[in-house]
Amino acid sequence: MEKFKVGITGGIGSGKSTVCRLFAQWNVTIIDADALSHELTGPGGKAVAAIRDAFGNQAINAQGAMDRAYMRQRAFEDAGARHQLQAIIHPLISQEMASKTASATGEYVIYDIPLLVESIHKYKDFLNVICVVDCEESEQILRVKNRSGLSVEAIMNIIRAQASREQRLAVANEVIFNGSGVTHEQLQERALALHQKWLLLARKLSNAN
Repeated sequence: MEKFKVGITGGIGSGKSTVCRLFAQWNVTIIDADALSHELTGPGGKAVAAIRDAFGNQAINAQGAMDRAYMRQRAFEDAGARHQLQAIIHPLISQEMASKTASATGEYVIYDIPLLVESIHKYKDFLNVICVVDCEESEQILRVKNRSGLSVEAIMNIIRAQASREQRLAVANEVIFNGSGVTHEQLQERALALHQKWLLLARKLSNAN
């Protein structure tokens, strides 16, 4: 039976992970694209051999995992290397997503996809809803600085490397605003309203199948 699929995305520091945890408490299956990527490129992961073949032994650390610092630098300096790495990892992530979707027990599935907008062509026909967790750039910087200790310049480099706020909002079917002044209770209330809406849509889809 086809599952109703929701993609949740947001810039760094938007609170996307916090929002996903709210839905998880209502027994919604959350499939985390970043976690799948780490699993695939970790020690003994399915992507490791292909990464070694493409980029050499220096791309793999002593633990048998992708050397993240090395590959981050390669990808930053060379767009060709970045695309090559994505061509290895993304099909494997799609396979894992399909497997986890098939075994999901909830009435609908949420996909936590940080770079959803950057790869919208892959997801727009797959997802029923795209939901953006949104906040001001100043709030992103404050949150990331507080949790990571990164400099403002380093944080701005990350923000600039991601889709812009305007680009994310342009593809959104739903927006959860989690900016300055939003309380946890308000965030939960907004998430619950969407949960109830998506349950109804999931049941309609289920009845149509």
